[in-house]
Amino acid sequence: MTGANGFSVSGYGPARAGWTRIFARDSLARRLDWPILLSAIALSLIGTALVYSATRNRTELNQGDPYYFLVRHLLNTGIGIALMIGTVWLGHRTLRTAVPILYGISVFLVLMVLTPLGATINGAHAWIVIGGGFSLQPSEFVKITIILGMAMLLAARVDAGDKAYPDHRTVVQSLGLAAVPIAIVLLMPDLGSVMVMVVIVLGVLLTSGASNRWIFGLIGAGAAGAIAVWQLHILDEYQINRFAAFANPELDPAGVGYNTNQARIAIGSGGLFGTGLGHGSQTTGQFVPEQQTDFVFTVAGEELGFVGAGLILLLLGVILWRACRIARETTELYGTIVAAGIIAWFAFQSFENIGMTLGIMPVAGLPLPFVSYGGSSMFAVWVAVGLLQSIRVQRPMSA
Repeated sequence: MTGANGFSVSGYGPARAGWTRIFARDSLARRLDWPILLSAIALSLIGTALVYSATRNRTELNQGDPYYFLVRHLLNTGIGIALMIGTVWLGHRTLRTAVPILYGISVFLVLMVLTPLGATINGAHAWIVIGGGFSLQPSEFVKITIILGMAMLLAARVDAGDKAYPDHRTVVQSLGLAAVPIAIVLLMPDLGSVMVMVVIVLGVLLTSGASNRWIFGLIGAGAAGAIAVWQLHILDEYQINRFAAFANPELDPAGVGYNTNQARIAIGSGGLFGTGLGHGSQTTGQFVPEQQTDFVFTVAGEELGFVGAGLILLLLGVILWRACRIARETTELYGTIVAAGIIAWFAFQSFENIGMTLGIMPVAGLPLPFVSYGGSSMFAVWVAVGLLQSIRVQRPMSA
């Protein structure tokens, strides 16, 4: 039985082949990027410990079960890894042919958020409640379809040998593809996800070989759009207050500036090695809100200290470094663009999440990849890892 990547599932099992075949030069096990895989698993396990520490005493959240979030985080990680395996098995080239279907599904789901099916969780109207304690945030999956859709359009004629780089018409088409879901997400409004998507679009265009005029034009359009959003009062009041608190941290330390101030206190109190898991006064005292999701890094800073927080940064850095290597070594533009879009996504979202806990970025309600609690985010980042692995697996062995 052979999958889209050209590897036999049954071929790994015969006793006569043994470990030699499993780790042969052309085997799937040897072609996988293990630093990315192991770093992602390590981040997810660290996140499990941090989520448990942040929620074990939160009876109003954990329904009286201190292991409630721990079990669910592990379950989300397990499902995410299964999705990664499925993505590698299908292959990014097979998913390329399914982009129109995936794009249509993702746009439909984000539109559903604007209907009575949509729900507000943690101040953001960006969810669809499925039932049984489960909910879905469609904007997380839109990030993937934007990357795949733009890559499909921008690389089509280049990979076919018809063009050396995308022409203006192709760039316009790819921007139109991205603009539809971004506009819908902005109407929710989910400003944090919009920021990530805009960075993804810029990263994709920079890698595609499109004219620099498009890059500078988009930056100018983005600045004009931000002003228009502000003037037209599209943002909710709490989002405006977040930017005001970022611009002036002393504006309202007990109100809009509370989250950031408490986060900085938690991180600063950890010192070099931290107070120990489960022993952070800020965490156990529940002074920092949403510590299992948006502010999970504060738990690391307080309870694991500089060393533990630095380890998280190191593991994220390993993933980005290896992803850059995959993007550089692939011989097809489509694979390069997909990898670059994922790099832009992971890099900006990590910087924004950690930056807002340190007070150097505005609070935007973005999870820390692999670490924060949340099924939709966990599933999306593991699918992205699957795409990176597929690009590496399908490259020529001489690369």
